[in-house]
Amino acid sequence: MSTESTIWKLLEEVKDPEVPVLSVVDLGIIRDVKQTENGAEISITPTYSGCPAMDVIAMQIRMVLAGHGYLPVTIRTVLSPAWTTEWMTEAGKEKLLAYGIAPPNPKQQVCTPDYFQQEEAVQCPHCRSFHTRRISEFGSTACKALYQCEDCKEPFDYFKCH
Repeated sequence: MSTESTIWKLLEEVKDPEVPVLSVVDLGIIRDVKQTENGAEISITPTYSGCPAMDVIAMQIRMVLAGHGYLPVTIRTVLSPAWTTEWMTEAGKEKLLAYGIAPPNPKQQVCTPDYFQQEEAVQCPHCRSFHTRRISEFGSTACKALYQCEDCKEPFDYFKCH
């Protein structure tokens, strides 16, 4: 196994502090991995530019890689292109569903400037009904919206259009 492949595997141990069932690889925020002489350079893209979890994620990446002998570890933040839910792995989307968070739809239905005037058909992660409604444009984190199922009445987060 190449060293870069090993680094990718180690990055699967780094969990998103806001959704701990997802690794940073599942989330799709790792943009590039490079082996240096004794260390590593990792490029990450936040789910949105003000994401407060990025400092914690960068620290966790450094700790995991340093713990396996990669020193120094350089973390670069890459803002362009902007992160999109399309970068999430299918395994990550399945983990979200099992955790009770509606994963992003395969093809975003609403991704326009008038987003907040329209609602996307979002499936409830609890009972699988599409009879849902958006309660708030923001859920437990800024990258999610809060929905409620009209059938089972459970509230749930949904990864919104990015």
